Amino acid sequence: MKKLLLLMSLCLIAATSFGQARKPRLMVVPSDNWCYQHGFVTEYNNQGVTEYIPDYRAALVKNPDLLPVISAINGLMADRGFPLENLESAMRSINRQSIELSAVSARDGSTVQSNELMELRRQAKADIILQLSWTVNEVGPRRSVTYTLQGLDSYTNNEIASAGGTGDPSFTVETPVLLREAAVAHMDEFCNRLQNHFDDLFANGRAVAIYINVFENARGIDLETEFDGKELREVIEDWMANNTVSGRYSLVDDNELYMQFDDVRIPVYDERGRSIAANQFARELVKFLRNAPYNITDIKLLNQGLGQVTLLLGNK
Repeated sequence: MKKLLLLMSLCLIAATSFGQARKPRLMVVPSDNWCYQHGFVTEYNNQGVTEYIPDYRAALVKNPDLLPVISAINGLMADRGFPLENLESAMRSINRQSIELSAVSARDGSTVQSNELMELRRQAKADIILQLSWTVNEVGPRRSVTYTLQGLDSYTNNEIASAGGTGDPSFTVETPVLLREAAVAHMDEFCNRLQNHFDDLFANGRAVAIYINVFENARGIDLETEFDGKELREVIEDWMANNTVSGRYSLVDDNELYMQFDDVRIPVYDERGRSIAANQFARELVKFLRNAPYNITDIKLLNQGLGQVTLLLGNK
């Protein structure tokens, strides 16, 4: 009897622990392709190449189906216990911040620079972005929805899960209802893949990229400068080995002026339970290099998103 009670207690503890397992925070957004097809994009010139950035703000205002459709997917994810960030609320916050920043200028008259898409991901701190696209099919009075849902790691933009298909034809006219009916059949498998990816992040660290460059006019320093018999690039690589999760990182390329670290595994959260981004991890390297015996005070940190950062040594 005692053994049975002990076994039941252990099972209860295990079930409770499993139920309390941390889940990734998600945000549902319209896919890049959906935004492009519906004209909700902003064009910009990237060194002579025209590129397009999704304009979520315009999509939310001008497309009446977008919010209800996002709410339908949010509901399916919430039913499975996933915490969610709301796109509309995040965009409203960014819009308010943009208005405030537009009134701020530096002493030399320059304005504060901001990338709306980067700011969305930074503020939302969603672990996974769910990109959604859909089309409505009509055959006589009956309608159906064909959809694609992609789960992207918000730090690397790598696809970690996908689902899609076409729902059964229905006389229902409400697109969100059709989408929910089409998506529900594949949702459990999709969610399992998301959770497996997040569990892997906890076990093996989150992957980010860190690039290190030396300014052309750097004052008497490059990555081959020696400190106590070690080149600076060796010092930096030792720091990476000591501070990444299980010492995992990949040094893709290096020379006297450049180092490229990919698949740098950093903790998912800090000791206070806050998400860690690439720039926060890189700041610790900056502090290390500014201390003796290196004393490299001229370091500029360029934040290039949640999962990528560049350090420029030798000037600010």
